[in-house]
Parts: sequence; structure tokens; C-alpha cells
Amino acid sequence: MELTPIARRFVVHWGEMGSAWGVNRTVSQIHALLFFHGRALHAEEISETLGVARSNVSTSLKELLNWNLIRTSHVLGDRRDYFETSTDVWELFRTIVRERKEREYDPTVRMLRELVAQPGFDQETADAQDRVRATLQLMESLGLWADEMLRLSPATLDKVLRLGASVQKFVRGSDAATPEQ
Repeated sequence: MELTPIARRFVVHWGEMGSAWGVNRTVSQIHALLFFHGRALHAEEISETLGVARSNVSTSLKELLNWNLIRTSHVLGDRRDYFETSTDVWELFRTIVRERKEREYDPTVRMLRELVAQPGFDQETADAQDRVRATLQLMESLGLWADEMLRLSPATLDKVLRLGASVQKFVRGSDAATPEQ
């Protein structure tokens, strides 16, 4: 398949952004290709379109499957696996947040809880104890907030996001010119 200049720019940029987010560029480009076209593609078509080795495509597809960002589908009479992604940006957003929270955030919260619970923790300096407890408290609060946000419908979540700046101004009150401490 030949990419239009717009599709090419989208796919290339998404690959660059993926690298900035800590995701392999090819993984991001494959996801961008599937999202942009909105239809299932087989691995050979992905490989040819992106000019990427078939082995790299296979590895990248496995990673996308592990992240629950794509699913396998089949075409009657064709033995190949086809791959597709959701075209709903809110569903993709929820999947990414949920997966990153489970893989990166939750293990850190568990580790901090374990540190605080260890018998030797009270032997650390008071300042170090305070910093670790403050970090744990912040991360637990953010985790609860993220879980609540993931439960919202896309329409409600969109409203919450749009209200963000207004809520901030309301909470800060007339002291809006002073940075929050």
C-alpha cells in the first residue's frame, strides 16, 4: 500500500513521538498505520508499506498485542493473521493509561509501601522517611485519581479535561498570579 503524504507524515511523526515516550519507533509506526487506515492489515502489508523487515514487524506486533493496543482478526479463505486497532481515541487513551499504570506506576507504589513497612525503615533519617512517605502519599493519590478518571465515560472525561483550567482558577482563587507551592 502506498501512503499518502498526510498518512506518511502521521506515521513518521507518531514513530518519533513513540521514541520520546520510550516506545520503539517501529512499534509506534505500526500502531499509527493501523489507526490511520482504520482497517485490519496483515504483517506482509505492514512490512511493505513501512519498508521494515518482516521480523521487525513480527516483534513489534507481539509488543502491541502485549499492550492490548491491537487485536488479531482473520479473513475468510486467508490463513494469515490480520491486525487491527481501535479507532476510538478514548479507548486507546484508556488502554495506554491502564497498561502504563499496571506496568510502571503500580510496582513503584508497591515498592514504596514495602519500604515503609520494613523494620529498618525507622532507622533512616527523619527527612528521608518524610520524603519516602510523601512520595508514597502523592503516588497513591494520583493512582486513585487515575482509577477514577478511567471509570468515567468518554463524554464525562472530556468535560473534566475541559474544566481543568477553570477548576484550577477556582481553587487558586484571586491569588492566581502566585505559583502554587
